[in-house]
Amino acid sequence: RSCSFTGFSTVQSRKLAKSLSRSSVRSRMSLKPPKAYNSLQKGALIWDPKPLQVKKIFEALKKGLNEYLEAHQAELDYLSGRHKDTKRNSRLAFYYDLDKQIRSVERYIRKLEFHISKVEELYEAYCIQCRLRDGATNMKEAFSLSPSTKASRESLLELYKNVQECTEDMCFIEGALEVHLGEFHVKMKGLVGFARLCPGDQYEVFVRLGRQKWRLKGKIETDDSQTWDEEEKIFIPNLHEKFEIKVTELRGLATILVGVVTCDSINFFSTKPQAIIVDITELGTIKLRLEVLW
Repeated sequence: RSCSFTGFSTVQSRKLAKSLSRSSVRSRMSLKPPKAYNSLQKGALIWDPKPLQVKKIFEALKKGLNEYLEAHQAELDYLSGRHKDTKRNSRLAFYYDLDKQIRSVERYIRKLEFHISKVEELYEAYCIQCRLRDGATNMKEAFSLSPSTKASRESLLELYKNVQECTEDMCFIEGALEVHLGEFHVKMKGLVGFARLCPGDQYEVFVRLGRQKWRLKGKIETDDSQTWDEEEKIFIPNLHEKFEIKVTELRGLATILVGVVTCDSINFFSTKPQAIIVDITELGTIKLRLEVLW
């Protein structure tokens, strides 16, 4: 690897390091992380961007947003067709009501288009910083293998700063992208256990997504129906965290762990409610049913 850099003079390496630094500063100045997200402030986190995970979430998010855009565009086409027919029939009240609906859908479509463009802009900036960081990292490794001189040490220091700046920029962009992920409305649909669930049994379900928690208790009734003290919870999607689900059985003062599972949220970015059925026990004798609406 060191041989591939022998053609670079010290002056050229410094120029490249400075150009990397300017690009990083320029991108960071254009980013204004929302004040509501304290995790975006420097020093609040250990900077550890995860490009592969961000790519997966970005692709799932863009697909979901395009699904919403297509659905509302189809609704707009349908309303526009009715609008023309109504105009010919001159039913004024119905005509104006349709006109209001069309304008409302048009406004929503414009918001979706802006949302999609903003997400694409953020991800493009993220990819640029990722490539800059990779380039600076490779150069830093190459220089560390070469003989140590004053010039090479200065270049190494400059490259180290560039890597740090690009890393911080990537984390800032990750935080800005999280703001555009929307909300997950999670509904409790109950446990499925066949012979394992008996009248009078009581269970506690604990759902965690990052720092967000949902703890609810349920009971199996005599008619095999289930009652739960909560039925719905809103979670804010996170780029890096998965859903963690823990189920325990309550027996008087004692609790018995039924099982713990994790669930990725990538498939939840969809216009349609997503049904989740997860095996709580290893053999699948008890399952948990949830529904997620994005």
